Amino acid sequence: MAEVEEPKLNTLADRIAALNRQKNFTSPPAGAKRPPPPPPGPKAPAPVAAPNTNGTVPTQSPSLPARPQKRIPPSLPQRTNTSLSEPVAETPPAPPTRPTNGAPPPLPGRKNSSQASPALPARRPSAQPFHSRRGSNSSEVSHISTISNLSLNPVSSRTSTASTETQPARRVLAPALDQAKLPPLPPSRKEREAQAARENAGRETEVVKAPLLSVQSAPVVPSAGARPGLPPRLPSRPRQSPAPSHADESPATTPRRLPPPPSAFVRPTTTFDSSRNHTSPGPRSRDDAPPPVPLSSRPTFAQIDAVAVRASANQANSCLICRDFSAPDSVAAQYPNHSLPRHDPVGYLASVLCGPFPSATDKARAIFTWCHHNIAYNVEEFFGKCIKGRNVDETIFHGKAVCQGYAEVYQAIAQRAGLQCVVIGGHGKGYGYKPLTKNEPPPPRNPTGHAWNAVCIDNGEWKLLDACWGAGSVGNEQYHKQFKPQMFCLSNELFGLKHFPQDERYFFRNDGRIPTWEEYMIGPVRGEKAEFYGTATDEGVSEFTFSPAEKHIPVYSGEVVRFQFGKVCEHWQPERHGKGRPYLLLMKIHGLDGRKEDLVPLETDGFWWWADISSRDLGAPGQTVFLYALTTLNNKDARGVSKEEYYRTKSSGGYSMSWAIYAKWELV
Repeated sequence: MAEVEEPKLNTLADRIAALNRQKNFTSPPAGAKRPPPPPPGPKAPAPVAAPNTNGTVPTQSPSLPARPQKRIPPSLPQRTNTSLSEPVAETPPAPPTRPTNGAPPPLPGRKNSSQASPALPARRPSAQPFHSRRGSNSSEVSHISTISNLSLNPVSSRTSTASTETQPARRVLAPALDQAKLPPLPPSRKEREAQAARENAGRETEVVKAPLLSVQSAPVVPSAGARPGLPPRLPSRPRQSPAPSHADESPATTPRRLPPPPSAFVRPTTTFDSSRNHTSPGPRSRDDAPPPVPLSSRPTFAQIDAVAVRASANQANSCLICRDFSAPDSVAAQYPNHSLPRHDPVGYLASVLCGPFPSATDKARAIFTWCHHNIAYNVEEFFGKCIKGRNVDETIFHGKAVCQGYAEVYQAIAQRAGLQCVVIGGHGKGYGYKPLTKNEPPPPRNPTGHAWNAVCIDNGEWKLLDACWGAGSVGNEQYHKQFKPQMFCLSNELFGLKHFPQDERYFFRNDGRIPTWEEYMIGPVRGEKAEFYGTATDEGVSEFTFSPAEKHIPVYSGEVVRFQFGKVCEHWQPERHGKGRPYLLLMKIHGLDGRKEDLVPLETDGFWWWADISSRDLGAPGQTVFLYALTTLNNKDARGVSKEEYYRTKSSGGYSMSWAIYAKWELV
């Protein structure tokens, strides 16, 4: 297809020069004001070509619009195509004719084609090489896009899009040096085969010695691939040339195995024994006697008993009831409250009471014992109902307090000594408490009126204790100072039988169970308990093992009543933990219908005491049955007196005795 090329006016200056050369164009005078552009006239309808009889469409040159006065290049004419519904033939365009009246030459008309215009190809980057790299970070695509196709191959803007002119081939430039660093190529198969051959050749020249393994412990390990090379030999050892191999492939070297051990050899069972050199013993005759037992290394019976006592002592050390607290108790008795410094008495007591002991249990015991020696129950303010609030320092120097004061003093000293300690408020079955009678409903919930402590001792165990009740007791509106270590040694379960906290978190039971208020008030015995006296605890008798536990015993039940008691702890020994050998326990009864009094000794096995008595022999209703401990016999200490000695002395005639009361029941 032929094309008409128009003059090349690439710049605005060339276009202005071409316009100045025209005859009918006059340059506006310098300095004159530019007139406004004329209003646009009615747009002429686009000419429509009428088909001829020969099937061709005549083309007409469109009229040029009025040239604007602005010095800007005119807009390109729009493309017009004929309808594709009818075939049209292409006619060569007429040569452009220049007008004679000085008007600019008319633009050549476009040739219409019956075929649709092909789609424009995608823009390709210019093949023009870059003379220098750009200094900025702009991409090469932006730089390439600034180079138009006209700058490389200028053509007329009026050429048809269906032009068959071929574009020059695009050249692809290789990247500059060091612009791309490729990884090294993997070795080829020939190189890998050559490397394997060199390794095999080097391995054949070395002699591999397998480790010496026993027959039973050396597993058969199959050869898996090539073995790593061994380190070089020492220079003092001459290298021996390997024997020539007749086979193509040498078999894998298997580890050498030791010969089977002799029959008389005894294989060691430990690593330590295996390092020794064992020799095979010679044959021994059957008549030979065994070697004598070395008597020098055989322990005596005294040594065996000492080991047994030491083992039991270690078990008792973990039991608070049987633990030896003589050291903290002696330290607590050395610092009375009147000898303390007036400045920071709490810190001073924490240092002198707890400093000598690394155990948290011993520290807690020292504070507990000090409260017994230096603080008395303030019966004047308690019964006068005029309790005054005092801080810890004032309570220490005043020497009197109620339960809340005891608990606050104990907490202050314990926390200063580094122990975890809390004050617990709740209800206590102490002075003024009346146990419920049989079938009596419990009172409404009201856990108030008492205070005690919980302290963290060894092994992170939380221990409940009552420093107030451990210092003494109140009776007849008088305070009786009496040390009660069971208020420190009781288990949390037994401690909870007489203490009910306001906060349920402070039961600290080993089973994690939280008793109810009704269960606490009723207790393990539904009704009144038998009266128990504290002197029995000092002799190792536990009040929680008493049977029968009820206070009232029916006489006419026709049953045999078992009176039974146990020790406070299975490790408890009267000679070591008590005051000496145990007393003989006796039951005082009144005989049939209460007509004859008698003392019945109890049987014992070292832990339990018991006696079986018919209910009719106990006495008549309304009488009282006692548990006695024989303290003196014929004006002598009765510790260790047996049942046989008691009967022998009683049958001799004249005798004298005294006893202590442990418990009491009433007959109904």
